Amino acid sequence: MKILVVYDLPREGFKALTDAGHELFFPKETLFSGEELLDRLTDADVVVSVFTQPFTAEHIDAAAHLKLIANYGVGFNTIDVEYATKHGITVTNTPDPVIEPTAELAMTLMLALSRKITELDRKIRIENGLKWGIMENLGDSLQNKTLGIIGMGNIGQSLARRALANGMNIIYYNRHKLDPLIEKQYHAKYVDQNTLLTDADYISLNAPYTRETHHILNKAAFEKMKPTVYIVNTARGPLIDEVALAEALKTGRIAGAGLDVFENEPDIHADLLNLENVIMVPHVGTGTIDTRIEIGKCVSKNILNFLNGKGEIDKVN
Repeated sequence: MKILVVYDLPREGFKALTDAGHELFFPKETLFSGEELLDRLTDADVVVSVFTQPFTAEHIDAAAHLKLIANYGVGFNTIDVEYATKHGITVTNTPDPVIEPTAELAMTLMLALSRKITELDRKIRIENGLKWGIMENLGDSLQNKTLGIIGMGNIGQSLARRALANGMNIIYYNRHKLDPLIEKQYHAKYVDQNTLLTDADYISLNAPYTRETHHILNKAAFEKMKPTVYIVNTARGPLIDEVALAEALKTGRIAGAGLDVFENEPDIHADLLNLENVIMVPHVGTGTIDTRIEIGKCVSKNILNFLNGKGEIDKVN
């Protein structure tokens, strides 16, 4: 089979495919140009897609032999899944390898925000940039604070495990209430969305991006929150109304935000770039070399199981 990988990804993750005798085609540069991608799709049996390269109806129409879109990552909102389904094309993703690194980054952002790590790092490098003293440069403790998790799936639960180790209380809002045994495991309490917004000291977004979750945090939501709340988003940018977020941060309506994802990335709202109470990283929730290789292995497993017609695949349509 001809397998087209749209991005220059670590080859170690795809060894199982080459060992099985399949042809893999990677771009010579970082990724294929738009024209080259359309041209190469004409005889591709499988495509390995990435979130930075939308896979649209136009691409599907160009791929007459396409049987499988194997997404490299968990989020598949940049793929026209409905159109693929209509054309009998299977779409898979890689939910398992992203769990731990994404929760790890969410916890990192929470700690960095509460202890003002990046702000103090910037200021200490400047002559007279800060004062030294017992009552200077004070942050907040995580212990005994309430973490509200929006989206208590695998990543949300992994974050809850880390938060528990830091002495936090866990509340969560989900489409469905979790099994009582899972709630007990994380000492987690199910609440409605309004209760989470008003009671949480930290709010972490770990939900998928859908029509229902678009701008789940908007101006009205920020107005319900404590002025001391910290927001962390390692899910998808459009879960937050970025204009409303910038305004809430500028006016002190909320205390701070840690953002791995943005509404129109790579473009970022200009006000966010100039605020001390925001920590931003460039969509690196799964950004470790170990994870990149593991995601490739998961993609390879999906492709091999699909082509062999046996074994589980992480099917999304």
